[in-house]
Amino acid sequence: MRTPPLILAVDDVKENLEIAHMRLAAHGYEIVTAANGEEGLAKARALKPDLILLDIMMPKLDGVSVLKELKRDESLGFIPVILLTAKADRTDIVAGLDAGGDDYLTKPFDQAALVARVRSMLRIKALHDIVQDQAAKLAEQTKALAAWNATLEARVAQQVAEIERISRLKRFLSPQIADLIAASGGAEHLLESHRREVTVLFCDLRGFTAFTDIAQPEEVMKVLNEYHQALGRHIDQYEGTLERFAGDGLLALFNDPLPCPDHAERAVRMALDMRESVFELAKVWRKRGHELGFGIGIAQGCATLGRIGFERRFDYSAVGSVANLASRLCDEARSGQILIEAKVFNAVERLAAQGLFEARPLHPISFKGFRRRVDAYEILKPAAHPLPYAV
Repeated sequence: MRTPPLILAVDDVKENLEIAHMRLAAHGYEIVTAANGEEGLAKARALKPDLILLDIMMPKLDGVSVLKELKRDESLGFIPVILLTAKADRTDIVAGLDAGGDDYLTKPFDQAALVARVRSMLRIKALHDIVQDQAAKLAEQTKALAAWNATLEARVAQQVAEIERISRLKRFLSPQIADLIAASGGAEHLLESHRREVTVLFCDLRGFTAFTDIAQPEEVMKVLNEYHQALGRHIDQYEGTLERFAGDGLLALFNDPLPCPDHAERAVRMALDMRESVFELAKVWRKRGHELGFGIGIAQGCATLGRIGFERRFDYSAVGSVANLASRLCDEARSGQILIEAKVFNAVERLAAQGLFEARPLHPISFKGFRRRVDAYEILKPAAHPLPYAV
């Protein structure tokens, strides 16, 4: 509503307009007049006043007809109308109120009553405008909230997809590598099939099959959980890639999907730590009546790597002779032994020179599936604790 309010007075009697103008202007209102119904209707549409004083009995277009036209015009919104009638004729009053009038005065009207009715209607108009304004703001806020909700839904969907992607990566990668790949946005590209030189470590328990034949299922799973948790910590520490679990067997690789220049050294260092961890576990298992040993094989060479599987289950795998060689070396290792092939030894020979470990060459070994004998070495850590041998 305007300040001051704009009032349109419509009457075909000039004196009535002058009285209304003088009386209402004295109270600070802005007054616009119209001498007939057609002029009043035109000014109402053009000015959209805050209140209309409308005479019922007018030539050309009477007040009731004007009122009906005003109420049909949705662009005018809510404009209160006080009907002015020269007769206390209930028929005129009822017709005007039915047409949409909000109040009425009979002429000659009392000037104090006129001002009081005008104030009353303007209060209603102010309240209506407040409600309309609040409704408009609410509609705008609802629209903004809907847009924000849509944005939030999109963000949540994106975050859920990201969490799922990182979870898939962490199934076979160390957490720090998985986070790095996810942050780079290149996870899917890095997991596509490719060929690369890697260092592969394969390890398993000695005497595990015999143990599963006599132990309770709960005890078997308890041992496996302790074993996997101990080895998993080392895989994360050295940022290796967990290719697979196979019962008590575990295959981890280095230099993929993210390359690292010291992948053979990492594998050997991790093998030494793994052996120490399983040695401590073996003492606990022995107290529970379980004699279990541990062996490791490490090989280096090129492999085909990438994601394999089907829609509901994907794994990351290394395919090639290097993985088979690591497995064969592990099978050859006695309890407590770490066997590496010549390529790995050549890559880590300086570590032996620094005293990290000692290496003992073995006689060339013949493995099924390999045409040539394999030159191999045993890693001996100074003051190493030999694990019990289990058949």
